[in-house]
Amino acid sequence: MSEATSGPEGLIEGPVDFDPARLSAYLGGGEVRIRRISGGQSNPTYFVDHGGRALVLRKKPNGDLLPSAHQVDREYRVMAALDGSGVPAPRMIALVEDPEVIGAAFYLMERLDGRVEHDSALPGWSAAERAEGYADLARVLARLHGVDWAAAGLEGFGRPENYFARQIARWTRNWNTARTREDANIEALSTWLAANVPADDAPTIVHGDYRIGNVIWAKDAPRVLGVLDWELSTLGQPLADLAHAACFWEFEPGQLGGVQGLDLDRLGIPDLAGFARTYAAAGGSDTALSPFHRAFALFRFAVIFEGIAARHQAGSAAGEDAAAVGALSAPAAAKAAAILAGSAGWTAA
Repeated sequence: MSEATSGPEGLIEGPVDFDPARLSAYLGGGEVRIRRISGGQSNPTYFVDHGGRALVLRKKPNGDLLPSAHQVDREYRVMAALDGSGVPAPRMIALVEDPEVIGAAFYLMERLDGRVEHDSALPGWSAAERAEGYADLARVLARLHGVDWAAAGLEGFGRPENYFARQIARWTRNWNTARTREDANIEALSTWLAANVPADDAPTIVHGDYRIGNVIWAKDAPRVLGVLDWELSTLGQPLADLAHAACFWEFEPGQLGGVQGLDLDRLGIPDLAGFARTYAAAGGSDTALSPFHRAFALFRFAVIFEGIAARHQAGSAAGEDAAAVGALSAPAAAKAAAILAGSAGWTAA
């Protein structure tokens, strides 16, 4: 469905990849209003109104999926564990793993009344608001990394040791599974990163996709109201999260709304070093980001983008702009290669 339609179940806005009548039945019957949320490339997400409740439904995509991808049960578990921790996250309502209910596993959570910004330049904000927004983004990340994950019930949520080695192996496997083209940079990155893994810091909860576009902001202040999209969360190295956020200082405005090339001082946006200082001052890791960390984050992005390109070719991509996002794989890998230029043992592809 491409336009709003109505039927016995209620009002449906935008394309919906499941039968609304089945969701209505699960919720106890009655009218539901469903609206597809655009912008995501991972798990299809919808606003759902039912019985006076404002909910969000997040589900696995339909079709063939990469191994270990789209684990909505993990998203649900970590957000439920963070309830009361001081890390802002939506309240969980229900996890439904039986695909027979609506055709794929899904969960329901409360809908936060805030605003989402997909452009890291935060258009429409004042310079002072941007400065405070970025500072709060850094503080919330530090707060997440300070959570006692064992006390929060997340034992077994991931293997905390050897995080980077396992991640490099995982994303290399995903590259080999999803590739739609050849890329010598990705091949070289996989080899170099595996041979240059740094010593571990103390393990923390890792969000896995921490960035401007994956938080919801308060409407009345430059404050993080909730952290969203926990699909890639696990236990591991905190600098992986910091390096992932750092990619948006490498991406250009036309590349997922990055800030590379913008006048950061005029906009009130800190440079990467300033963001990292705020994070460390708030209790985050004080280990400096190295070329390894930054290249790893871009390598992982390159493989994620390639997975989006593969899903677009298969017709199962969640986002309307999947083709454009998938095309960012090669530029992300090239940026990682540029960061490693001059590093010991690095050979340009």
